Amino acid sequence: MFTVSDIIHLIQYYYRSSSYDAAAADVETFRLESLRDIEKQLGVAPPPLLGEHPSATLFDAAKLLIQTHARRVPLLDTDTETGHEVIVSILTQYRLLKFISINCGREIQQLHLPLRRLGIGTYVNPPSVTPNGEPPEGYNPFHPISTATLDTTVFDVVHMFSERGISAVPIVDDEGIVVNLYETVDVITLVRLGAYQSLDLTISEALNQRSPDFPGVVICTGSDSLGTLMQLIKKRRVHRLVVVEGEEEERRGGKKGRLLGIITLSDVLRYLVGNVSIGEARHDPPPTPSEPPATPDTAQSTPPLDSSSVVQERTPTEEIPLNSAPAVADPQSQEAEEKAAVDGE
Repeated sequence: MFTVSDIIHLIQYYYRSSSYDAAAADVETFRLESLRDIEKQLGVAPPPLLGEHPSATLFDAAKLLIQTHARRVPLLDTDTETGHEVIVSILTQYRLLKFISINCGREIQQLHLPLRRLGIGTYVNPPSVTPNGEPPEGYNPFHPISTATLDTTVFDVVHMFSERGISAVPIVDDEGIVVNLYETVDVITLVRLGAYQSLDLTISEALNQRSPDFPGVVICTGSDSLGTLMQLIKKRRVHRLVVVEGEEEERRGGKKGRLLGIITLSDVLRYLVGNVSIGEARHDPPPTPSEPPATPDTAQSTPPLDSSSVVQERTPTEEIPLNSAPAVADPQSQEAEEKAAVDGE
C-alpha cells in the first residue's frame, strides 16, 4: 500500500538531496517501486506486505494489525472471472475499534479503570537529576515522547515522523503545556498546496495554513477511563489522544495541561486483544491488571460523553479548556472515512 508514511519518506529524501526544481522534475517520472531504495538510503524499515480475507475473523485481523504495527489491513479476495487477487475493502484500526464500541456496549460500561493504571499509552518518564540536583545535559523532560514547539521547523518534525515511525507530534510551550498537535496529514496539506519550500516554515506558520474545519486535538488525563474513550470512538473519528496533567497532578505540584503522555489506537487495540507475537495462532485474554480493587468512585458506570468528562477536544486557536464539557462532533460520512484511510489515518 502507498501511505502517508511513504510520502513523508519521499519528502525527507528529496529535501535533503535535491533542489526544488530537480525534485519536481524527478517526481514526474518517479516509479513507486523505487520507494524501497529510498527507504534503504534513509535507514527506515520497509512496510510489511499484508492482507486478510473478508471471511476472516475480526480477532485475526486485530492480531495482524498488532503483529505488524500497521494501521490498516487490505481485505483481499479472488476475482472469479479473472482469477486475480483484488482488494475489496480496507479495515482500519479505527473501524475495528468503532465496531467493538458499538457492539460491546455492556462490556464497555465496565471498563471503568483509569487509562494510565491500565498501562494504555506512552507516558513521560520520571525526571532524572544529577548528584547536584540539576538535570543531565541534553535531558528531554518528555522522553520518550517526541515533541516540538511553535518555533520548530516543519522539516525537523518531518524528520521525527520518518525516523521514529510516528504520525503526530505534540506542540508544547516553554512550560510543557500542550498548545497543539502537528500530524503527518498537515505535511500532506502543504504538499497539496504545492508548498514544497514550506518545510522551512515554523510550526506556528504552518498551522496558519491548516484547514479551518480542523476538528481539534482530543485530550484527556490519565485518570479518564477506557470506557469513556471507547464511547468517544463510537461517537466520532479519533486516532489519538494527548494525555495532559489534570487536577490530580496539579495537587501534587504538577502543571495543569502539561504533557503527560499520548495514547494511540494501536495502544487501545493492543490492550483489548493482548500482545500478539509474530506467527502466534491464538492468544489468551489479557490478564487482569494487578491493581487494587476499584473504589466506589472509580467503579461507577462510565459517564456519558456529554457530561463533564475530562476527555475533550481542543480547537486550533483556543486554549485547552480542561474543566469544560467536551464538544462531540457528529460521525463523519463514509466518504470522509475513505479519504482518511487513504491519508494514512
